[in-house]
Amino acid sequence: MRISFLLLAASLCASVLLLAPVSEGCGPGRGYGKRRLPKKLIPLAYKQFSPNVAEKTLGASGRPEGKITRNSERFKELTPNYNTDIIFKDEEDTGADRLMTQRCKDKLNSLAISVMNMWPGVKLRVTEGWDEDGHHSTDSLHYEGRAVDITTSDRDRNKYAMLARLAVEAGFDWVYYESKAHIHCSVKSEHSVAAKTGGCFPGDAQVITEGGHIKHMRDLIPGDRVLASSSTDVKAALLYSPIVSFLDRQPNATRTFYVIGTDGGHNITLTAAHLIFVADCAHRSNRSGRGETSEEAMSFASFGQRREAEAGMRTIFASEVQPGQCVFSSSGRSNSRPKLSVVTFVEELTSTGLYAPLTQHGSIVVNGVLASCYAAVDSHYLSHWVLAPLRLVYWMIGPSQVQNDGVHWYPLILQWLGKVLLVTIKRGRRRHFRMIFKQGHNEEKHNCIYMKTDLKHTHIFYSLQMPEFVVLLQI
Repeated sequence: MRISFLLLAASLCASVLLLAPVSEGCGPGRGYGKRRLPKKLIPLAYKQFSPNVAEKTLGASGRPEGKITRNSERFKELTPNYNTDIIFKDEEDTGADRLMTQRCKDKLNSLAISVMNMWPGVKLRVTEGWDEDGHHSTDSLHYEGRAVDITTSDRDRNKYAMLARLAVEAGFDWVYYESKAHIHCSVKSEHSVAAKTGGCFPGDAQVITEGGHIKHMRDLIPGDRVLASSSTDVKAALLYSPIVSFLDRQPNATRTFYVIGTDGGHNITLTAAHLIFVADCAHRSNRSGRGETSEEAMSFASFGQRREAEAGMRTIFASEVQPGQCVFSSSGRSNSRPKLSVVTFVEELTSTGLYAPLTQHGSIVVNGVLASCYAAVDSHYLSHWVLAPLRLVYWMIGPSQVQNDGVHWYPLILQWLGKVLLVTIKRGRRRHFRMIFKQGHNEEKHNCIYMKTDLKHTHIFYSLQMPEFVVLLQI
């Protein structure tokens, strides 16, 4: 028996399972959510909520948009959930508890699988869904089909703390261990920027082209060389990287963007699901309380401090950036290194034009701040790897000077392949097991699902703790 990791197959699998949401570009899509890290699941404490902000704030489920009734125009936004793995209490006997937004339905179905995997023989139970009878507070998200109250089918209250954690891992935008009798979960609005947009910049965003010239995003064309990082982990110096294509380009579209402001005066504007590089900046002013600038702090920092900063570098969605975090800013010169700048504010702005340029190096400096070229999936490295074939094609034949508006053909192919493969997986045979994943000297034990697909000699191992980690083996 020969067992080997198939790099090409893994690329395909990662593409279709993870980056299919990117194929929707800056348009509608529920493709991104919280990052699932390979870690021990920690139950929520009683009265704890996650994230640790109020439910109706920007960092959680967002503002209410108004009550939905059966006679309202927005009633068509609600969709019934007939998942047989979920028990609906439906005490009103009207089917109201089954009605919810598509985003809420997606998260609930995902949670149902996690519940069955965690406790064999136990199902997810919904005690309250869409409310049409006015039993909740005035601005409750239950009135919009964006909230559910849940328990387990056996009503074992000892399970509820872990159930809340599973709900967080399933991608609900806000989870609250509200009562000893149930867990409250809610999601962002289908109309909200965080639920509907992929990753793009507005047309008036500025980049620096070769020669130090400033150019608006709307004026860029494939082949232009723009300032970017020469390394995927932003440790290296900046250089001018060619734009190979636009993953999405919609000059006339209007969207809500996030404006992230820094203490250095650089303000980057991008959509909620766009990835941006951040780091722990606690050491910026730890030199005898002198409070140096970012550049000075990095210059005087010890080697250990620099390594600590590098180790803390990661990409997160623009919607998750908080004041006090650090982003990487640029002086606008090639061969210089990006420096840490503290985020001072995060605001919303409506602007026209949606542009998602892809550079050869996978990053781009926009309005003086370094950002990833990728969105929707919380992994810059994986996204860069999966889009390598596209970059290779343009490296060989050169970028096309003419590009039609809309989503690029490569992401569309990923979306199509994703649908095909997911259908194949659903028809496959599934078996639960535990598997040890090794990364360097570290080992992680994962609860996994084994799926035997219709693809000849191909088997998929899917980690429940780290859903984005999928391994294809050829046996």
